[in-house]
Amino acid sequence: MLPRSVPMKISAPRKKFLCRRANDLYVLVGRINCSMNIHEYQAQNLFENFGIPVPSGVLLRHGDDVDAAVNALNFDRICLKAQIHAGGRGKGHFSRDIGHGGVRVAISKGEAASAAKNMLSNTLITEQTGPTGRVVTKLYLVETVEISRAYYAAILLDRKSRCHTLILSTEGGVDIETVAEKFPQKIHRVAIDPLFGLMPYQIAEISYGIGLQKEQVLELTRLLLNLYALYCEKDCTLVEINPLAMLKDGHFVAVDSKINFDDNAIARHPEIAELRDTAEEDANEVEASRHSLNYISLDGNIACVVNGAGLAMATLDIIKSCGGSPANFLDIGGGATEEHIGRAFEVILKIPRMRGILVNIFGGIVKCDTVAQGIIGAARTMNLQLPLVVRLEGTNVERGRQLLSESGLRITAATGLDDAARRIVELSNLGET
Repeated sequence: MLPRSVPMKISAPRKKFLCRRANDLYVLVGRINCSMNIHEYQAQNLFENFGIPVPSGVLLRHGDDVDAAVNALNFDRICLKAQIHAGGRGKGHFSRDIGHGGVRVAISKGEAASAAKNMLSNTLITEQTGPTGRVVTKLYLVETVEISRAYYAAILLDRKSRCHTLILSTEGGVDIETVAEKFPQKIHRVAIDPLFGLMPYQIAEISYGIGLQKEQVLELTRLLLNLYALYCEKDCTLVEINPLAMLKDGHFVAVDSKINFDDNAIARHPEIAELRDTAEEDANEVEASRHSLNYISLDGNIACVVNGAGLAMATLDIIKSCGGSPANFLDIGGGATEEHIGRAFEVILKIPRMRGILVNIFGGIVKCDTVAQGIIGAARTMNLQLPLVVRLEGTNVERGRQLLSESGLRITAATGLDDAARRIVELSNLGET
């Protein structure tokens, strides 16, 4: 009997913004839900708990007895997978070149032990890590399987169609983005009704469409319904299997997995919160999250403190259009206090490459004089020497400007957003202190 689908849970939306560069402008892509990532070995454990077949695997940490751990394995063909929060591990390379990337298949235990010693504590560099890479402190040693055919399967929140969606493709084992671009006809999507959930007939329809036989369709249906149960029960934003391997005997195994969780729902999942690996996250972003600040690190040298996501996006774009380079996205929120502003300055002052700060506040709920007091307090407490440009508009703006001008601090007041951006870019380029 097939397992019953779990009703969909809708988490409270909260905006967070990720950044990518396009045509020399920073374009911020809105995400309705923030997502917490976990490692592959953790995802595989969750898969197993929900009845999704996975290969046998053992976690190896830096400092463990590598030889003893490898010799204790009950399989000889071993796939070593670096555990970092970044994709493209297999195509990446190590800073200490060892002739392969972050995924390595060894045909003997001796070869596996040698590879593990070279990979642990080495820095893995991929397209997603950037040139600094990530230090590998964990390896997942997995039994290799003989794959007859490789598929891609995922359940995710599709913001274009505004519903949860099942995706299935015959092109597993490669970047799904590449498949979507070059072979869109090979990607099959199923919209999931929020009232009825994922239905067996929906899975069967696309399964027969990609050429599976009856027994395989039944097995895949059970697997995907279990995947949907995991997706709903743990408040995920993404569950992905790539590749979903069909073995020579016709059975399916989830060879590689990825799970993202809705940050807003983590409070009701303490068992998921325990899986968070802050060592894999940006230190400033971790610190900011502790103080309820919406912060994302960028690669520029002009720090920004703004209230409101839309205003923050406009601020970054106009800094870039004036020839500057934003160092961060930071939204202090509409109800920020002096303490919030002080915390915001603590976070941005940890950016090593920073050469200037732009504060851009439109006072609605938050009052401009409150913001001014927070800026003055932070600048004095931290003995701020960097160029600081402040643009205030809105509630109590005159009082806020008066406080700044009477503070005796080197604060440059701006009359508008264009003026503020030009001033901070000029001061940053001059290196004024």
